[in-house]
Parts: sequence; C-alpha cells; structure tokens
Amino acid sequence: MSLRSGTEDPERYLFVDRAVVYNPAAQADWTAKRLVWVPSERNGFEAASIREERGDEVVVELAENGKKSIVNKDDIQKMNPPKFSKVEDMAELTCLNEASVLHNLKDRYYSGLIYTYSGLFCVVINPYKNLPIYSENIIEMYRGKKRHEMPPHIYAISESAYRCMLQDREDQSILCTGESGAGKTENTKKVIQYLAHVASSHKGRKDHNIPGELERQLLQANPILESFGNAKTVKNDNSSRFGKFIRVNFDVTGYIVGANIETYLLEKSRAIRQAKDERTFHVFYQLLAGAGEHLKSDLLLEGFNSYRFLSNGNIPIPGQQDKDNFQETMEAMHIMSFSHEEILAMLKVVSSVLQFGNIVFKKERNTDQASMPDNTAAQKLCHLLGMNVMEFTRAILSPRIKVGRDYVQKAQTKEQADFAVEALAKATYERLFRWLVHRINRALDRTKRQGASFIGILDIAGFEIFLLNSFEQLCINYTNEKLQQLFNHTMFILEQEEYQREGIEWSFIDFGLDLQPCIDLIERPANPPGVLALLDEECWFPKATDRTFVEKLTQEQGTHTKFQKPRQLKDKADFCIIHYAGKVDYKADEWLMKNMDPLNDNVATLLHQSTDKFVAELWKDVDRIVGLDQVAGMNETAFGATYKTKKGMFRTVGQLYKESLTKLMATLRNTNPNFVRCIIPNHEKRAGKLEPHLVLDQLRCNGVLEGIRICRQGFPNRIVFQEFRQRYEILTPNAIPKGFMDGKQACERMIQALELDPNLFRIGQSKIFFRTGVLAHLEEERDLKITDIIISFQSVCRGFLARKAFAKKQQQLSALKVLQRNCAAYLKLRHWQWWRLFTKVKPLLQVTRQEEEMQAKDEELIKVKERQLKVENELVDMERKHQQLLEEKNILAEQLQAETELFAEAEEMRARLASRKQELEEILHDLESRVEEEEERNQSMQIEKKKMQSQIQDLEEQLDEEEAARQKLQLDKVTAEAKIKKLEEDIVLLEDQNSKFLKEKKLLEDRIGEATTLLTEEEEKAKNLSKMKNKQEMMMVDLEERLKKEEKTRQELEKAKRKLDAETTDLQDQIVEFQTHVEEMKSQLAKKEDELQTVLSRSDEEAAQKNNALKQVRELQAQLAELQEDLESEKICRSKAEKLKRDLSEELEALKTELEDTLDTTAAQQELRTKREQEVAELKKAIEEETKNHEAQIQEMRQRHGSALEELSEQLEQAKRFKANLEKNKQTLENGNKELVGEVKSLQQTKAESEHKRKKLEAQLQEFMARATEMERTKGDLAERSHKLQAELDNVSVLLEEAEKRNIKLVKDAESVGSQLQDTQELLQEETRQKLNLGSRVRQLEEEKNTLLEQQEEDEEARRNLEKQLQSVQAQLCDTKKKLDEDVGAMECLEEVKRKLQKDVELTAQRLEEKAMAMDKMEKTKTRLQQELEDLMVDLDHQRQIVSNLEKKQKKFDQLLAEEKNISARYAEERDRAEAEAREKETKALSMARALEEALEAKEELERFNKQLRAEMEDLMSSKDDVGKNVHELEKSKRALEQQVEEMRTQLEELEDELQATEDAKLRLEVNMQAMKAQFDRDLQARDEQGDEKKRALVKQVREMEAELEDERKQRSQAVASKKKLEMDLNEVEGQIEAANKGRDEAVKQLRKLQAQMKDYQRELEEARASRDEIFTQSKENEKKLKSLEAEILQLQEDHAASERARRHAELERDELADEISNSASGKTSLLEEKRRLEARITQLEEELEEEQGNMELLSERVRKSTLQVDALNTELAGERSAAQKSESARQQMERQNKELKAKLAELEGAVKSKFKASITALEAKVLQMEEQLEQEAKERGSANKIVRRSEKKLKEVMMQVEDERRHADQYKEQLEKSNSRMKQLKRQLEEAEEEATRANASRRKLQRELDDSIEATEGLTREVNALKSRLRRSTPVSGFSSGRSGRRNLNLDGASVEMSDDDADSRTSDFNDTQVNAE
Repeated sequence: MSLRSGTEDPERYLFVDRAVVYNPAAQADWTAKRLVWVPSERNGFEAASIREERGDEVVVELAENGKKSIVNKDDIQKMNPPKFSKVEDMAELTCLNEASVLHNLKDRYYSGLIYTYSGLFCVVINPYKNLPIYSENIIEMYRGKKRHEMPPHIYAISESAYRCMLQDREDQSILCTGESGAGKTENTKKVIQYLAHVASSHKGRKDHNIPGELERQLLQANPILESFGNAKTVKNDNSSRFGKFIRVNFDVTGYIVGANIETYLLEKSRAIRQAKDERTFHVFYQLLAGAGEHLKSDLLLEGFNSYRFLSNGNIPIPGQQDKDNFQETMEAMHIMSFSHEEILAMLKVVSSVLQFGNIVFKKERNTDQASMPDNTAAQKLCHLLGMNVMEFTRAILSPRIKVGRDYVQKAQTKEQADFAVEALAKATYERLFRWLVHRINRALDRTKRQGASFIGILDIAGFEIFLLNSFEQLCINYTNEKLQQLFNHTMFILEQEEYQREGIEWSFIDFGLDLQPCIDLIERPANPPGVLALLDEECWFPKATDRTFVEKLTQEQGTHTKFQKPRQLKDKADFCIIHYAGKVDYKADEWLMKNMDPLNDNVATLLHQSTDKFVAELWKDVDRIVGLDQVAGMNETAFGATYKTKKGMFRTVGQLYKESLTKLMATLRNTNPNFVRCIIPNHEKRAGKLEPHLVLDQLRCNGVLEGIRICRQGFPNRIVFQEFRQRYEILTPNAIPKGFMDGKQACERMIQALELDPNLFRIGQSKIFFRTGVLAHLEEERDLKITDIIISFQSVCRGFLARKAFAKKQQQLSALKVLQRNCAAYLKLRHWQWWRLFTKVKPLLQVTRQEEEMQAKDEELIKVKERQLKVENELVDMERKHQQLLEEKNILAEQLQAETELFAEAEEMRARLASRKQELEEILHDLESRVEEEEERNQSMQIEKKKMQSQIQDLEEQLDEEEAARQKLQLDKVTAEAKIKKLEEDIVLLEDQNSKFLKEKKLLEDRIGEATTLLTEEEEKAKNLSKMKNKQEMMMVDLEERLKKEEKTRQELEKAKRKLDAETTDLQDQIVEFQTHVEEMKSQLAKKEDELQTVLSRSDEEAAQKNNALKQVRELQAQLAELQEDLESEKICRSKAEKLKRDLSEELEALKTELEDTLDTTAAQQELRTKREQEVAELKKAIEEETKNHEAQIQEMRQRHGSALEELSEQLEQAKRFKANLEKNKQTLENGNKELVGEVKSLQQTKAESEHKRKKLEAQLQEFMARATEMERTKGDLAERSHKLQAELDNVSVLLEEAEKRNIKLVKDAESVGSQLQDTQELLQEETRQKLNLGSRVRQLEEEKNTLLEQQEEDEEARRNLEKQLQSVQAQLCDTKKKLDEDVGAMECLEEVKRKLQKDVELTAQRLEEKAMAMDKMEKTKTRLQQELEDLMVDLDHQRQIVSNLEKKQKKFDQLLAEEKNISARYAEERDRAEAEAREKETKALSMARALEEALEAKEELERFNKQLRAEMEDLMSSKDDVGKNVHELEKSKRALEQQVEEMRTQLEELEDELQATEDAKLRLEVNMQAMKAQFDRDLQARDEQGDEKKRALVKQVREMEAELEDERKQRSQAVASKKKLEMDLNEVEGQIEAANKGRDEAVKQLRKLQAQMKDYQRELEEARASRDEIFTQSKENEKKLKSLEAEILQLQEDHAASERARRHAELERDELADEISNSASGKTSLLEEKRRLEARITQLEEELEEEQGNMELLSERVRKSTLQVDALNTELAGERSAAQKSESARQQMERQNKELKAKLAELEGAVKSKFKASITALEAKVLQMEEQLEQEAKERGSANKIVRRSEKKLKEVMMQVEDERRHADQYKEQLEKSNSRMKQLKRQLEEAEEEATRANASRRKLQRELDDSIEATEGLTREVNALKSRLRRSTPVSGFSSGRSGRRNLNLDGASVEMSDDDADSRTSDFNDTQVNAE
C-alpha cells in the first residue's frame, strides 16, 4: 500500500464535496424513480427503479442501461437518500444493508477517500497509489482534534488512542487487521509517524539536533525490519513475513520515553525456496544490487542467478529500486547507532545464507554416502562464518553420533546432507533476525524515564490462502482467528454483557460470529486433541511421519464441524479447515520437521566456536537445539521422522508460538483496543479498481455490518458517574444542591436539567450510557460554555487594565499640578527679603551646638568600634560554625544520597516484586486450576477404583466357578477314557460290518456321480441366476435411490393409504396363511439352531470373559499411567511451589535487610519496620505450621498410594493369569474361525442376495398393493409367490445373519486380542525384567493349556455337527434357486410398476423443491421486513431528534432575542448615564464660568482702585501740606506706597495666572464635553450598525431557511408518497411540530434538550427546516423591535439636541447676567450676595469632604485587610513552595532508591537462579520422596494464597502511598495555581482600590484648591477694597494708606505661608491703626 505524499491538494482526499451531495436534482430523481438496489453478478448490486409490483415479484428498470427485469421482493434492498452518499460514518445510514455499505465504500474509494468510519472502528481500502494525506501539515490538522471534528483518517484513530491514554490513564492498542496486501504495514508506519510527531520528547530540549534521538530511531526501525522481514508475494509487493507488536511507552506528560518490538513466527523457509513469481526477503536483493565493489569482494558476492536459494532470480518490484532501498537501510542502521563492525558482520551472515545454497552434494557410485566434489562454496562459507573447512565438511558428511555411551561417525546420504544444509541456513537467518530485533530494542530502550502507559501497534501477517498452504500459513491464520475473536468479543459480546451487568434493558443479540470451534480445532490440548497438540504428540514418536499425523488428525477430528476433507487432490492437500475468511486446504509435508526444527549439532558447535565473535554470539545457545539422529537402515519415507533431543530442552515451534500468542492476547485484552480493518480491493494491485464480491466477503468476515448495527442499536459511549458530574456540571450549574449526593442521583438531576431525550441515554449501576453523537454534542456545548466564561474573564481583565492606565494618567495630571503649584510658591517667595534672611540665618543657629555634637559623635565612634570588634569576633565564630555546618551538610548530603539510592533500589525491588507477584499469581492460578482438576480426577479415580474392586470380586467368583467346572471336566475326562476303551472293542466288531458297507458304498458312489452331474447343471443355473441377481441388485439400487425420494412424499400419500387399508385386509389374510407356513419352517430350523447356539454360546461366553478381562487390564494400565503422570505433574508443581516459596522468603529477607538500612531515619518508618517484622514472623509461623500439616498429609498419601499400588499389582497378576487362559482359547477359536470362514462365504453371498431382494420386495409390494387397484389379480398371484419366497428366504437369511454376526464378532475379537496382545506383551516384558516370581505362574498356565486342548477337541466335534447342518441348508438353497427362476417374470412386471412410481416420486420432489424455495423466500422477506423495521425505528428516532433540536433552536432564538433586549436596555441605561454625566459636566462648566467671570470682575475692580491710588499718590506728591508734616515722613510714606504697589502688581499677576488656569480648565472641559459627545455618537452609530448587521444576518438566515424549507417540503411530499407505512408516524410527528409551534412559550422550559450535533452550520440548517415558520414570525417581531429601538434612538437624539439648545440658552443667560452684574452700580451688594452663595457652597463642599473622608477611611481599612491577606498568601505560597521542593526531593530520592533496589534485585535473581540449578539437581534425586506429598499441596496452596494476599495488601498499601504522594503533589500544584490566581485577583483589587483612592484624593484636592483660591481672592479683595474706601473718605489719607499697606503685607506673608482668616485681618488692621495714632 503506497501512501506517500504528492503535490496534489490533500483536502480532495479527505473532505467530501457537500455541494454534490446536497444536489436537489439528485434528491428529486431519487424520490421520483423510487430507486432501490438489485443483486448483480458483475457489480454485486445495481441501482434500479421500481416500475411494477406483481405480488412477490417486482418489475425493475436498471438505471445503468434501462433494461427491465423481474426480481423477487426479498432480493431488493432499500437505497439511502442522496444526502447520505459518501457519508463518513456508516452508522449514520438510514438503510443499513450490504448494498448501501458497499455503495458508500465504493463511492468514497472512487473519490479518493480511502478511510471510512464504521461505527466504533475504521475501514481502510488499499488505494495502490500515492496519496498526499500523510504530510506534517495533515498531522497538525488532526493534532488535538476530536474524532467527529475531522474526516476519517488513521491519524484520527491514533489521536483518539493517544488522548484516551492521557485522559483515562489506560493502555491502548491499535490493531491493523485484514488479508495479506490490504495495507496493514503502511498504516502501522503512519501510526508510528503520527505518534513520533505528536509525542516527541525533544521539542523542549536544547540538544534536539542530535541525530540519534528516540523519535527518529523509532521511525527508522521500520525500514530495517522491512528489509530483513518483508518479501514480495503474489498478493503483496511488501508483505510482512513475520508479525510484530510495537509497544511505544509514554511518560505521565505524554512524551515518548522508549519503545519495544516483539516479533512472531518469521517465515524462515522463504530464505531457501520461494513460490513462482515471489521473492525471498528484500535484504538479499538489496545487498546484491546496492553493494559496492569493495563490499562485494569482502562479502564474496556473485550475481543473482549464481545462487540456488534465489529460486526465481532477480524479480524487480515495480516503482522501487533495490539499490536505493539498500542505501536507506544503511542510513537507518546508522541512525539506530549500529557500528560499522556490526553492519559488516550482519551482511556477512546474509551472504553466508546464500552460500549455503551453493554447496552441492553427490551420491557415490557403490554406496548411498554423500560426497562434496567441489568445496569452493564451502570454503567461501567457512571464510564468512569463521570456521575450518575440513571440520565443516566432516561435520556435514560424517557427523559424530552418540550410540549408547560412545560416539560414532555416521556417513550421511545426499538427501540428509541437503536437508542439514538447508536447516542450517534457515536457522542462521532466523538467529540473525532475532539478534537484529534485540539490537533495535536495545537502541530504543530508555531506562532514565519510566513509562506510565503505552500504545501498542499490532502488525501481523494477514489471512493467507495460497495454492500451497503449509505450517506457516496455519500459524498465521490461527493468529488471525484469535484476533478476529478478540474483535468480536470486544465489539459484540463484551458490549452486550456490560449492558446486562449495568442493569440496562437490553435484549441479547446473537450476531453469529463465534470463532471458538475453529480455535479449539487448532489449539485444543485434549478431548479430542487439536492440530497443534496432535503435531506435538507425533513429534514424540520415533516412527511417526506426516502421513500418520494426517491419519490421526482425520481420526480424531473427522467429525468436527470446521474440519473437512480437502477439495483438491490428495497430492496437493491433506486436510481442509473452515476459517472465518474461507476454507483453506493444507498440505502437511515436512510439518514434523518444521515443528521440531532439527539441526546438525556438529555444525552448530563449530559455529558456536567460530573465530567471528558475531557468529559465536548468534549460536551461543547450542545446548538448546534439537539434533538430527540418522539411524542405520532408515528408509526414505521415514527420513526426518526420528529426532534426538537433549533432556529438558524439547520445546516445539508450535508450543513456543502458542505461548507467545497467548501472551500477546493477554496484553491486548488488558488494553483498550482500536480496530483498523484493512480491505484489499482487488488481487491485481490496480489503483481505482474495486471488486464488489471480494469486498463483500471481507466485510462479512470482518463483522463490519454487525459492528455498525450494534453501534446504532446500542450505547457505545459510556462514562462513570463521577467523571460525568465533574466534566459536565458546568452545563447545569444550579441543578445539584450543595452537600453530599450520590453519583447516580446527581447524574439523574443533571440529565433532567439538560433535558435530554430518554431514548438517547441509559443510566446503569456505575456508568451512564449514551447513543452515538450525544457525548460529542455535550462536548460542543461544554466548549461553548467555557469560551463564554473565558471571554467574560478576558473582558474583566481588559477593563481592569484600562482603568489602571486611566488612573495612572490621572495621577500624572495631579502630580503635574502639584509641581506647578510648588514652582509658583517658590516664585512668590524668592524676592521677599524676610525669606532671604530666614534662609541665611537658619544654618547659623546650629553653630553653638557643634561641640556637643562632636562629643556625641566621638562617643558614638567608640561605641561603633566596640560593636565592630564584637561583630568581628562573632564573624569568626560564625565562620567556624559555618564550616562545621558545611561539613555536616556534606555528610548529611552523602547520607541522603545513599538513602535515596537505597530508596531507588527499594522502589526497583518493589516494582520487581510487583511483577514477580503477578507471575506468582498466574502460577498460583494455574496451580489452583491444576489442583482442582487433580482433585476431580482423584475423586473419579476413587469411584472407578471402587467399581474395579467390585468387578475384580465378580471375576474372582467367576474364576472359582470355572475352576470347579474344570475339575468336573477332568472327572468327565476319566469317564470318557473308559468309554473310549469300550468303544474300541465295539470298533472291532464294527469293522466287520464296515466291509459289508463298502460294497453298498460303491453302489452309492455311482449314485453320487449321477448326482454330481445334476449338481453341475444346477451350478450353471446358479450362475445364470447370479447374473440375473446382479442385474436385479443394480435395479434395486436404483429403486433404493428412488425410494429415498419417495420417502419425502410419504406424508402426502398417507391419506391415500388410509383408503386402501380396507383392500389390504384381504391380502393380510393371505399373508397370515403364509406366515403359518413360515412358522412351520422356522420350527424345523429352530432345532438345528439350538444345536448351533449351544456350541457357539460357550465360545461367546469365553470371548466375552476374555474381553472383559482385557478391558480391565487396559483400564488398570491407563489408570496407572494417569496416576504416574499426575504424580509427575504434582512433583513439578510442588518443586515450583517450593522454589517460589524459597524465592519469596529470600526476597522477604532481602527486603527486610534493605528496609532496616533505609527505614531507620524516622519514627514512622521504624513503626512500619516493626509491623513488617511482626508480619514476617507470623508468615514464618504460618509456613512452619503448613509444612507440618503438609508432611502429615504426605505420609497419609504415601500409605494410601502404597496400599493402592499393592492392590493394583495383585489385580494385574490375576488379570495376567486370566489373559494366558484367554490366549489359549483364542488360538483354538482362531483355527475354528478359519475353517468356518471358508464355509460361510458362500452362505454370505446367497444371504446378501436374498436379503436385498426380500427387503426391496416387501417395500415394493406394500406400496404397490396400496396404490394399484387395476393390478389386484396379478398382485395377488405375485404376493402369494413372494410370501412363500420370503418365508424361505427369511429362514435362510436368519441362519446366515447369525453365522455372519458370529464370524464378525470372532474377527473383531481376534483383531482386538491381537492388538491387546501386543500391548500386553510389551508390558509383560517390562514386568518380567522387574519381577522374577513368574516361574510358578508359568507352570500353572501350562496346566491350563492342557485343559484348553481338551476344550478344543470338543469344539472340533461341534464343528463337524455344523458341517452336517450346512449340507442340509445347501440342499434347501437348491430348492430356492428353482423358485427364483419362476419369480423372474414377476419381477419384470414389478419393474414397470416401479417406473410409474418413479415418475410420481419425481413430481412430488419437484413440488417439495418449489415449497422449499417458497419457504426461503418467506424467510428472506421476514429478514428484510425486520431490517426495514429497524431502519424505520432509527428514522423515527432521527425525526424525533430533529423535532427536539428544532424546539431547542427556537428556544435558543428566544434566548438571543432576550439577550438583544437586555443589550438594548443596557445601551439605554448607558445612554441615560452619559446624558446625566453630560448634564453634571455642563453644570460644573457653568459654575466654573461664573467663578471665572467673578474673578475677572474682581480683577477689573482692583485695576480701577490701582489707578485711583496712583492718581491720589500723584496729587499727594504735588501738594505739600504745611500742617506739621516734614519731608522725611513723606519719603517714608512714599516708600511704603511703592511697596504696596509692587505687592498689588504681584497679586495682579497671580490673579491673571489663576484666570488663565480657569480658562484652561474651561477649555479642557469643553474639549472633554466634545469628546464625550463624539464618543457617545460613535457608540450609538456602532450599536446601530451592529443592529443592522444582526438584522441582515437574521434576514439571510430566514431566506436560506425558507429555501431549504421548500426543498424539505418537496422531499417530504415525495417521501410520504413512497412510505405509506410511515403515515401514522409522520402524522404524529407533524402533530408534535404543530403543538411545538403553538406552545412556543411552553417550549422555552425545554431549552436544554439539544441532542443533535452542532458541528457545522449547514447541518444545523438541515435539521432546522421544520421551524422555518416560527423563525419567520420571530424575525418579524425582531424587525418591529429594531424599528422601535430606532425610534427610541431618534428620540434620544432629539432629546440630546434639545439638551444642547438648553445648554446654549443657559450660556446666553449666563453672559447676560455677567453683563448685568458688570453694568450694575451696586457692586457691593452683588459681592455680598455672591459671598453668601459661596459660603453656602463651601458648607456643601465641606459636607462632601466629610463623606469623602469617611469613604477614604473605609478604603484604607480595606487596603489594610487586603495587605494582610496578601502577606498571609505570600507566607502560604512560600510554605507550599518549600513543601513542593521537599516532595520533589523526596521523589528523586525514591527514584534513586528504586534504581538501587532494582540492581540488588537483579543480583538476587542471579543468585536465586544459581540456587535454582542446584536445587533442581537435588530435587531430581528426591522425586521418589516427593510422591508421598500430594495431598499437602492443597494446604500449601491455601497458605500460599494467604501469603500472596498479604503481599498484595502490602503492595497495595505501598502503591496507595505512592499514589497519595502523587495526589499530594498534584494538589500542591493545584493549590499553587489557585494561590497565584488569588494573588492576582487580590492585586487587581488592590490596584482598583488604589485607583479609586487616588481618584477621590485628586477630586478632593482639586475642589479644596479651587475653594481656597476663590475664598482667598474674594475675601482679600473685599476687605482691601472696603478698607481703602473707608480710609480714603477719612481726613487722614496717609494713615489709610499705611493701614492698607500693612494689611496687604500681612496678607501676603500669610498667603505665602498660611491661609489667613477674616478675624486675623481685622485684628492686624486695628493694630496698624493704633501704631499710627501713637506716632501722631
């Protein structure tokens, strides 16, 4: 199967074109034509349309050519609708039949889609071409995806197995099965490729570029194994000639940590010979084609045609080059890190295998001895393998053979030498292949990381049916039978058993796929033995051949249902087995040799002693091989049938293969299997061709249809209650209340909350079961729920980050403002003189304190120095302590390392103990089963023993009676001798009379001569009669055949027979007369028969007695043999049990010592140690008690067996005596039989003829008399004659039958006695050697011989009487011959009647056949109707699902509508909030504008005052007053006024700055207002656009649904027309749909009943067709709601415009008010009013400030709590980290200790093995003693069970501890993650709280500053203005000026440092005035 990537589009080979599938034209065509499937010989099934129905027949028209044909209704199969064409999972088909499955596979195959799901497994059809669907891009497509999310592929199977392994922690297996050439090997490679890519362990490392990494090595192992183990066959160019099980190990994280490859049954015979058009293994051709000149010279290579083992020369493989493949193989070996020496050594061995075939032997002239005329090939071979040529030729031609105790050289024949060379070649190649597999496993083994679980990939040779099928094909087909049974068991039986186990209502379905009979035929060990058991049994017998094996097999298994005689000739096949894939004929040539696999042990020892180390390593197990023993005088037929085996080493190939196969099946049963069924499309290896009948046969054999059916009818998906609750509780958050609840109740509540259809699930005892697709649907809903949660979480995170960034910007703004304020304060103070003076004086104030400070510093220095000295001393001490601690730390580290290593050793020891425990458990189970079987046998043997004892007593009684009779006979003998003497005297007298009689004799002789002439005439007549008899016999045979046919019509003719009963009464009267005549004849014969019976009864009785005695002897011998076998098996079992006991005790002691070393560290470990010591002591006590009981039982058994053996020996002696008597009787009877046989032969012939005629005539006469009324007269005559003849014939036949029976009995007795004699003679020979007391018995036997001779004489007299009787019978026969001549004419008439009857019989047979055909048709119709019923039920379920899905979709749509409503309401709320914010901001802007206007007005007033003051100053300077003022005072006032002017200027500048700041704030507010407005507009537009888009999408959906609804209506109307039977169901469904439409509000409650898969939108649309009307109405409602929303938005826009107008109007009013205030004359009153307003505002702000302070305190408390929580979490995190580190270090220590324990265990195992060898030798000597210890095994077994249980408990405790540690580690990790998430959440909360606090502080500060500034400005200005005005009006202007100046100065000083109040200003002005008054 070629599956390499190409350049084409890979999606073409993966995805189905749905546009073609959903073609409405095809749908209409399907409904209009009523298409069905019709059987076809060429295509399997053909599409046809029904034209007419005629009862049970239908007229159809073929779709391909339009031809019409008549087909039976039962042969028609339904066709699926076109939408199901090329379906990915065939379980989804509505009509499940063979035609639909084949059509689906064929369509997909022709479209390039080779993978198809079939229920729970995958079907693959070999494409025979390259497909581009195996690249890394495709692997990435399937990676992490679920099975239903992607199209079928081998990667999807691998991904599901990988995910199941990781999730369920269960080992997985992928089984690629199918016939040879179906593509198993290629699919196996693709599985490994996928796993190596997905689970690669080097992606996280830095050194992943190393060329020998594990994944590359795993991938490169396949090319090496293929080159050495694959070959070209007739069916497959790359056929695996061996089976392999690749086990890929993974760690807990899912990375590959190693691999292991196990191989099965390499077809090594292919290395020496191949069939036509086939090749040997690829490596031979690759080496010859790809080797360079240097390599060829080193390996001594030649051309392809130079090697005999290459049978067909060089056969190229199309599309492949052997040279390139050789280079690939070499590269793969380098990647696997093979050394150059290893590769060269392997290639040498390959070349040597070819050289083996070139060795030629010839037969010498005079002898059969073989010779080697040309040894060039031998020289090359020995050069390659490192052997001596002379020794090799000697070992081949004349090997050393052990004869007795000496070794002798035996010459070999040519055939034996050829066989030996071929066997060596095969064995060499097999050993090379095994070494290669071992070397690859060594490269792939990784012991650093332990594998937690594994995935096994099985690639084993497929089912094979060749022309010549041998032993290898039997093993391969046996393996495939087992795998197919595993598939059937897991798919059908286990599935249904689990349903019944879980208590689900389920009727068991028998799919008829049980393969156990065929497997029993092959592998059954006994009763009767199977093929492999018989083959092993034949291998033990020295004279056995393949023929005897076949004969035994037919004798034992001839009646088996799966065993048949071969269909071919005997030369081509020996027997036939019916496998699941077909009948296979097997040829049993060389099966014994293949099973024994013998080798020339002389050459094997040479190879073992080879100079080449590689070859010596290959042949290191020479002691275990089976050697050939050439026996002198062996003929050609018996060649190869005798073997020489080493003792204890004999294991056949069949046994080894059977054991490895049972291990493989056990591992597969312990895994979760994933099946891939590979199918071969044709035998021509052509791409694009599919043979329907071939594919159908494979589908039937593989159980594909049954698998699909059980997948559809059953519940393939199941999940445990706890896992279901844990995984899907997210879908039902409020369904389960808090607290404890049973898992089943919780699942039931969850199912009710999910509102699933009851037909889709079943709740069992421990699991919940679902139909196909339900779990996938729940997974999709879970994914959607998780995505919603993650999206909401992401939105919260984004919001938090945005708020954090905004808060940061706010903080930056507030910081900028603080900086600006500080800079402004500095600018105010830098020119103030007092500030300069303060800055200069401040440092001088500390000069006086310098001395004090110096003294303090000196004291501090002294103290510091003292501290320093102390610290240095402490440092020195600490360093010492530190060094000491470091040393202690190093010591502890070493101890810890040692303890960790010990712990690792203990872990290894524990793991080995666990494996050992498993092995012991298996052995214990075997022992238990054997002990039970032996107990049963013992009981049966005791019962048989009792029977035998009773029989022996009867025999003894009979013997006593016989002895009494013998004594009587001796007395009779004495009397008879006396009578003989008297008779002798009488004889003398009679001689005289004899002379007289001689004369009379002459006369009688003349008469006899005349009688002889008459006899010759009669003999001629008899010959004629015999010819007539032969003809009549032929006719009678014909009549018998016809009568068999007529028996079928007998039931119909019984009615006619009743009518003819009246006629038969007359005939019966005549028959009664004939019967009276017959009885008279019988009475005459009875006398003669009595005489005969008296004579023969004696012989019969004696023969019966002899048979009974022989049977008893046989039974006793068999019982003895069985007892010996049982004794041996018990010895072996007991030795094994003792070994195991010793092993366990040694291991326990080792563990105890190791645990004492390792577990002394902690108190808990000491307690464990004490507990274990106590347990060990208890175990020792229990073992001692059990040993005592065991010894007592053994003694009892010895006594019993001794007594039984004595009794048996006595019985044997008695039986032997009786046997000797019987032998004498037998000899006499044989002589008599020989004489009787000759006489009885003539009687047999006549008797057979008369018997045939009698029987046939009786039957014919009875039937003829019942029917033929016209032939009554003739029948009456014939009946009279026939009855007379019958009476005579009956008499003769009775005599003949009795004689014949006796003769047969005697012959059988003779044969049985002969066979028994042979057996008994052998036994007697053995017994005579052992027992010397037989002499006395021989004498007794001689005496019995004499008595038997006397009995023989009496038997001779009886024989003479019989001769006389026979003569009389012959005379009667002559009379019957005459009568037969008369009856010949009557027979001719009867023949004519018989012919008429034959015609009647033929007519009735025809009628019977027609009725049988009708019955078959009825059965077919029944099955078809059942299938239709199943399909209809599936359709009904599907329709119900669709309805429920539509209801759910409707509810979903309602939910969407509700969400839209919520969103619109949310938007409205946001809009209201934005409007409120806008209004608030507008009010703030208005207040700020008013404040600004007031500040401007104050500025203007101050400017006016300034101008007035300047004018006044100028006036004052110009005018000079003479009233007591001098110039000096004026100058002072001038300076003061100038200072006041400068201060006023600075204040003006400050006011201007503040005005500028307020204007900037106003501008910012306006800009923010505009931005908010624009943002609001944008949000509104975005919401409008979203609403429009949703509206458009809904309109589109509605239109698409309308279109699809129309299509669906058409399809429904057509379907209703074609499916009349479903009208009621459809009406119910339509009623449900109408009820669903009406009860839309009620359906909202059933929202969660979604059951269909929501995989893609198209499928949703298909399923939602029925809900089109509802969605249309809902879309109209949505449109109305959208229009109402648009109207609301328009209203909001109008409201917004109105608010803007109102804002503008308010601004105009504000401007007008400002103008009015500026123009008003009463400025003072306005200022007072403004002051009151500001005071009221201040009070409000103070209240707000208090509230803000309260909030701040709450926030600060929260912050403190959060900080405390953070600290606590940090401490917890630190503790958890330390705990995690401790657990990690503990784990590492455990691993190290585990390793050390493993190493110790390995050493212990080696020591134990050596001890085993010694103990085995000792046990062989003690075998006789062990025979007495049988019964004690039961008690030992009980004790061993107890020990095993205790060890199991201990192991479980240890495992539980390890699992607890793992769980703790996992819990720690989870707690770490939770704490991290919690930390993050707390940090976010902290940041949010900080942001809120900063915002509140900033807003508070801003308000405070604005208030302070405005208050200062207003108050200062008002006071100064009032003061200036008042003082100007007074008469003393100077004082006013000075007061104003001083007040201004104080104001500035306070303003620079502290804010000034009104009271301070008034007090300062009053003080200034007082100073002025004092000055005046």
